[in-house]
Amino acid sequence: MAKHASGWNPSDDGINFHTRKWVRPEDLNANGSLFGGSLLKWIDEEAAIYAIVQLGNYRVVTKLISEINFEASALQGDLIEMGLTATHFGRTSLTMRAVVRNMITRKRILTIEKIVFVSLGEDGHPVPHGYSNITYDRDRMPHEHPGTGTIRLPSP
Repeated sequence: MAKHASGWNPSDDGINFHTRKWVRPEDLNANGSLFGGSLLKWIDEEAAIYAIVQLGNYRVVTKLISEINFEASALQGDLIEMGLTATHFGRTSLTMRAVVRNMITRKRILTIEKIVFVSLGEDGHPVPHGYSNITYDRDRMPHEHPGTGTIRLPSP
């Protein structure tokens, strides 16, 4: 893929960036920069949504987040974007890689090489999901909400 005149490549990490956040005052630490805990919360939530879509199950849990490499920060008013990609499908799990970058400064904020989510059954134990490849459609999305059990969500 061609780079922009600035040298910025939208997918130089091999990841599609779909989620963007605006750094607001409540997201700042005592130094006036983005609080790492806020960023990790956003990543965990985004990873859970990604796992739900990829594994076709609302019951997924974070099993592991590997070393977190903070490379830069963000300030109030900056726009950041988060990207995830599946790197491995286990029998009951999904492993993914995360990259977050600052849309204003064009700097990578952090990388996480390994985030593992596990698909759970109704009993709360790991359950095989049967998938081995990434989907970009919502075809795996469950069509029944676990909280209601009886109300079906509209089919795609």
